[in-house]
Amino acid sequence: MHKHSILQNLPIKKRSGYLLFCSVLILLIMGAFIISALVGSVNIRPDWIGKIIVNKTVGRDIFAKAWKDTDESIIWTIRIPRVILAFLVGAGLSLCGILMQALTKNSLADPYVLGISSGASAGAVFVIMYGAFSFAGSYHIMVGATIGAVLSIMLAMKVSAVNNRITSTQLVLAGIAVSALFTALTNFMIYYRQTGSDKVKTALYWMMGSLSGATWDRMFYIASVCAVCTVLIYLFSGSLDVLLLGDDAAVTLGVNIRRIKICIIILCTVLTGAIVSVSGVIGFVGLVIPHITRSFVGSKHSRLIPAAVLLGGLFLILCDAVSRVAVSPSELPLGVVTSFFGAPFFLALIRKNGNTFRGRN
Repeated sequence: MHKHSILQNLPIKKRSGYLLFCSVLILLIMGAFIISALVGSVNIRPDWIGKIIVNKTVGRDIFAKAWKDTDESIIWTIRIPRVILAFLVGAGLSLCGILMQALTKNSLADPYVLGISSGASAGAVFVIMYGAFSFAGSYHIMVGATIGAVLSIMLAMKVSAVNNRITSTQLVLAGIAVSALFTALTNFMIYYRQTGSDKVKTALYWMMGSLSGATWDRMFYIASVCAVCTVLIYLFSGSLDVLLLGDDAAVTLGVNIRRIKICIIILCTVLTGAIVSVSGVIGFVGLVIPHITRSFVGSKHSRLIPAAVLLGGLFLILCDAVSRVAVSPSELPLGVVTSFFGAPFFLALIRKNGNTFRGRN
């Protein structure tokens, strides 16, 4: 009965209903893509956007060029990579949220529960403030963020290991402590530098989340990481379903608990480190999107993962559009926008439902 109530009680039970839901999300994403490409401090005709994309994609002028070179540069080198990157970041954070909630059996967990994002943030801020890893060129921040993420999760796992066994409760507690430690290190690095320096301003703005530095290179980097992680996560979606039943039940059903938990941690570390390196710290996406998606398609991960990827991408495209027009011609940090939407939802969730999954070791 318990297994049925968690895994099989799907709000959208029929395959046709699920496909319709995903199709609607895809259409909304296409609409959001166009709207987000239009908004900005420079007004560009809507029909030019499609023509520029087609010309650039095929590598020759299918449509006669009626726009300025600056308009083409704004669309192709700034807005289009940014919109795609917003989708990928939202999708990746949603995936991390699903994994963390399955790992901890707690629906209030998010990608940052293990301190991974705090470690990635500390590594990236170190690079920004002190110019480390210059040998990596334009990927120097990504290298720093990845190293920080790896160090944080290794520390959390080392602290949480009891008799060579890592329990969910111990891991969460260790993650909280590690997150506080790396946050303190980040604040110390910023405080240690001269207060008014440009590097301090860059680090502070980056810590609030932003996609203003989006490029095609960064987009392809995140796309590659997200694609690999999504495929791997989907392959063991059945094991994630069983994991929600508790470690004892999972072992009885033949799931290798240690291996699946290590896989979840590695995937979250890689994905969160990559995302934080290009977007900074963006909160609440990994918490809010899995919940909303679960209310439509249920908790079965083979359905939840594709739908959450689409909804998470749509959500962040819209939030990024809001961040660019809310205080135009300036730009509002993306993390501020997601917090405005996510915090009220989080409070309402706590008040209405509490934890969907009861914590187990």
